Amino acid sequence: MPRYFFDIDDGESSTEDDEGLMLDDREQARLYAIGALPTIAEEVLPDGERRTFVIVVRDETRRAIFRASLSFLSEWIVPVTDDR
Repeated sequence: MPRYFFDIDDGESSTEDDEGLMLDDREQARLYAIGALPTIAEEVLPDGERRTFVIVVRDETRRAIFRASLSFLSEWIVPVTDDR
């Protein structure tokens, strides 16, 4: 069973995975990366109004093989003039 590594960048900090996970194949690694993005975003938000979260998947040779990203944007449509 191959090992895959998941490097994370949230726009302010990045983490390189040095342990990895044993998964059946590349498709399982892709699904894991996509599924992890909302959880990562939830842990960081609502810190800021614009953020992009990225996971890069590397294979056993440490070569990047897949990238997934999730972007978040919050903004007032009408300027806030008071507390209402």
